[in-house]
This record gives sequence, structure tokens and C-alpha cells, in this order.
Amino acid sequence: MGLTLAQKIIKAHLLSGEMTPGADVGLRIDQTLTQDATGTMAYLEFEAMGVPRVKTERSVAYIDHNTLQTGFENADDHRYIQTVAKKHGIYFSRPGNGICHQVHLERFGIPGKTLIGSDSHTPTGGGIGMLSFGAGGLDVAVAMGGGEYHIAMPTMTKIVLTGALSPWVSAKDIILEVLRRMSVKGGVGKIIEYGGEGIRTLTVPERATITNMGTELGATTSIFPSDDITRAFLAAQGREADWTALSSDDDAVYDEIIEIDLSTLEPLAACPHSPDAVKPVSALSDIKVDQVCIGSCTNSSYLDLMRVASILKGKTVHPTVSLAIAPGSKQVYNMLAKNGALADIIASGARILECACGPCIGMGQSPNSAGVSLRTFNRNFEGRSGTADGQVYLVSPETAAASALTGVFTDPRTLEGWEKIEMPEHFLINDNMVVEPAPEYLSETVDVLRGPNIKPFPVSKPLPESITTKAILKVGDNITTDHIMPAGAKILPYRSNIPYLSNFCFGVCDKTFPERCKAEGSGIIIGGANYGQGSSREHAALVPLYLGIKAVVAKSYARIHCANLANAGILALKFKDEADYDRIDQMDTLTLPDIRAAIQNKTPIILRDETKGIEMEVIPMMTDRERAMVVEGGLLNYTKSLSK
Repeated sequence: MGLTLAQKIIKAHLLSGEMTPGADVGLRIDQTLTQDATGTMAYLEFEAMGVPRVKTERSVAYIDHNTLQTGFENADDHRYIQTVAKKHGIYFSRPGNGICHQVHLERFGIPGKTLIGSDSHTPTGGGIGMLSFGAGGLDVAVAMGGGEYHIAMPTMTKIVLTGALSPWVSAKDIILEVLRRMSVKGGVGKIIEYGGEGIRTLTVPERATITNMGTELGATTSIFPSDDITRAFLAAQGREADWTALSSDDDAVYDEIIEIDLSTLEPLAACPHSPDAVKPVSALSDIKVDQVCIGSCTNSSYLDLMRVASILKGKTVHPTVSLAIAPGSKQVYNMLAKNGALADIIASGARILECACGPCIGMGQSPNSAGVSLRTFNRNFEGRSGTADGQVYLVSPETAAASALTGVFTDPRTLEGWEKIEMPEHFLINDNMVVEPAPEYLSETVDVLRGPNIKPFPVSKPLPESITTKAILKVGDNITTDHIMPAGAKILPYRSNIPYLSNFCFGVCDKTFPERCKAEGSGIIIGGANYGQGSSREHAALVPLYLGIKAVVAKSYARIHCANLANAGILALKFKDEADYDRIDQMDTLTLPDIRAAIQNKTPIILRDETKGIEMEVIPMMTDRERAMVVEGGLLNYTKSLSK
């Protein structure tokens, strides 16, 4: 029996465990990336490990999230990251060089290699044939130190693409169709591999759009084969030597196969407030549009923005619409400037933003009150835009540009003058914004500079014998990491200051949550299905840790957040009977008797609701390694215990 492409790469990097679905496997990691919203904490964790030099083939620190500098905090964090990178063997991508996933795809990604990044959209690398995972910062720190990266061995899903896209239909519409069919929970525990004759019609940037938003499926990762199209992209980047042909075996066996005829697709939109709330654009034509934002790691490539420029050329943005456009990298920005497309965009009345994440994470460009904002981004969670009642739709660049001109939701197929945009034979290559690390023999001479906003890593204690505390918060289904630890321009500058961040924890759901935690000293969170959906931000575990959260009991979990809870030393428990969720009320007194022994000995775990006098069984969502980690109080404590 043959292997899928993902199985081949896993097998080549397997350091521990067996490739049985659901089993814990430890992988060798070739490359890592961080961004500044999560990177400061990741490098503090790396320093705490005491490893003098990264042991990966390539590690890159990007500055792309916290680029709005309204105080000293972000600038201080950037300075810290740059100096710690120089000291420890990490390449540093300066602010202005671009969004981590776009730049990594252009300049560093290599087919067949493994990559983990402290950003949930790291699977973008699957567009070039990498096996790329989003992970918590602590997992990235361990990988930089030469440690294994652990995942539960996924099942394999193949999406077979046939036919070709019609004019005005794009790669964004493909992944929106996948989300419509599978939902934001449909990819949990799966690797999504794309195949079929239809992939031959898709460029690497288009493939990367699809793998980028595969994260919204809850998938472990997504991947395309490395073929002649991949080779042409790398050759145009001056990196043909990095190319390797990679594909699944002809007799590979998949657990699930989904077929999509590209010729049947039409422009789609994800409606507020979930990436899987997908409808045809043609069904939304009566909705007035207030704002359009084009960019993000999903749709900011040269190809995307050339298409936008061709639509905007010679026209003017509707007077009631604010149009903002952010190129994904300096390479893209320079090429648009040189070929005149940037002038066409500017002449239309678009506002040009820097090469950064920007509005995607609420870093500026928040829409007006209850405003309708069309965005080419990957997430439209409630409040993520920075406007609590903002109505955010996810659309393709074509739909976004067309709607910016008309002032209402517009199917781009109603436009005239469609033209095919070709990939360039040669990209403009200038890596002057990437700072190389100091040679190893000079690393001791590099001083790491820390600002006053950088606070110590929160201390996690070993698991106690038993836990008795309150159900400090009860929330519903699809709670995202944006609910748990919001982003945005007001909060992101404090990502290295856990005590300050704690004041905003669960602010979207319950502004009094931090006060209750501080008053009680500890607590257990009760959650619904798909708890922790969204980004890889480990702050969604570290801040609850700081507030005294001992456990989360939920119906089900998103992969990365579940791992981050274990890394932080917080119990991730699942209701054996989901109906038990309804039996617990917020502020009930709960007990986990003999929990330490139960975790160590793998005996049944009973949760008592002392207020109601009832008991229920809960299941630990942990591998054997994660059980040991939680007993020690988290991954850092566990790692230190192994060296004793």
C-alpha cells in the first residue's frame, strides 16, 4: 500500500511514535518562523531553555503584526527580537519586508521540508509542497532547540480538483467552497491534500491561498504536490535548486475523498461571523458596502494585486467606500511600483497600507459602527476587526475590487474586460531587509536588549493531588482564541506583558471574567464544541494560566489550542457525555478528586458538581507525553525535569 504525500514527509522526519492515526508522533523540524505578536514570548521561552544556538536548518523571525507603533512597547519588542535573533542564529525579517507567510513562501520555503510557526496560518507553506504546521510559541522554541514537534498522527483527506476556474472565479472561492462543505470543524485531526488534474491550472500563490485558509477547517495542515508549477515559481525566485518533485503514490489510500469541479464554482463570500457561513456573492447583491480591505497572508501576492489593479485601472472607488490595500511583501510592492500597477491602484482612490498584517488582526482600519467590511482575509470572527458590531465578509480580491467600485456587494462576473494575469518569469529579488545572524564565534558579543514591557513568563505549578474550585466561566460553541485573548491595536503591544493582558481575557464574552478569577484565585472553564478555534496564540493559554485556571472542560477542542493548554500545564478535559455540559452552571463549585493519580495512572476521571450533588466522567485530551507534561506543570517544567 502506497503513501500519501504527507505520510511520506512524516515518515522521513519521524523521530518517535508510530504512524497510526491518533497516535502521538514526534517530528524533526527543518525550519521555524515566528511573528512579533507571538515571537517575543517564543524567544523568552527559548532563552529559558538555555540552548545557545538554534539547531534547525533555518529559523526566521518576522516583524509583521505589531507594526503600528503608538508607544514604545512594539518598538522595544522589535529590538528585543532582532538582538535575540542575532545572538542565537535566527534570520530577522525587518518591519516593512512583509507578512511572514508571504515572504517565507517567496524566499525560504522548500518542498518536502517541515516547518512550524507560531502563527496558525503557517500551513500556507503547503502551497509549495512543505509540511507546515501552526504551533504555540513554546513548541517553536523547543523545535529551535532541536526538540521534537509532537502531533497526533492525522487521518488523510484528499480533495480532487477537476476542470478549471471560470473567469472572475479565484482560488479564494475554492477554499470557501471547501469550508462550505466541511465546516470549521470538518478538518480536525486531518491533513488535507489536493490533487487531480485541476491543480495543474493553479499557480503557487493560488495554492498558498487554499492551504492558508485550510487552517479555518481546523485541519492539522494542507498540502499540494511539488510539480513543474512549483519548479517554475522557485526558478522565478532564483531558487530552482531548492525544488524537488513530490507527490503521493498512485496506490496511496485516503480516509476521505472529496471531489470539486472547478468549472462549476462561482464567486463566494463567508458571511458574519464564521469562515464557513458561505453564500454565493450573487445572493448578497443588495447589501451596501462601507469598507473593503485587500491583503493579508491569504490574498496579498503579486498575482492577487495585479488582478485588483486591472479591475481598478481608470476607475474611481465609490464615494461611500473606504478601500485599503496592503501588499504582502516588499517584493510585491516593488514590482507593482515598477510596472505601473501601483499607480493605477493609487489613482483609483485606494489607501495603500504597509506590507504587514494590519486590518486582519485589528491593527488599524476598523470599520464604522455596524459597518459592512469586505475583506480578502481568512477570519471574520466577531469583534476581530476592532469594531464590536462590524459585519465582516470574506471574499476574493476580484469580488472585493468590484464591490469597492460599485458600493454594493458585486459579483465580479458582471464586470467587463476580464484578462488573464500571468505569473512573472522572474521576480524582483532583493533580500536587503533580511538581517543574517551573527556568526557563532561572535554570538557571545551580542547583547540582548529588553524593554520594560517585557515581563517574566508566568509560573506554572505541578498538578495538585485534587482540585476544588468554581466553574468560573461557561461559554458556548466555537469559542475562538480571539474570544479568549483578543488582538487589536490596543492589546497586541502587550503580548510580552501577561499581567496586563489578563485584564482583557474573555473580554468579548464576559468583561467581569478577570475580576472573578482574581477574586477566586482559581477556576475551571466550561466550554462547548470546537473550543479554542482560530489562531495559534499561546497567550490564550498563558493568560488563563496567570489567572489561575486549572482546567477546561469542553465538548471538543481545536488542535493547536488543546496542545497549548497542555504546554501551559492546564488540563484539557472533554465531556464523555456532551449532555453533561447542560448540567453545569457558571459559578458551581466543582471538584476533580485524585486528579493527579488519575492522569498518571490513566484511570477514569470524575468531575463532581458539588453545588448540584452530581457526578460525570470526563476524558483527558492528552497524549502520554502531555499527561507527563501536565503533571509537571507544563512543557517548560517537563523539559527541565528531563535534564535532571
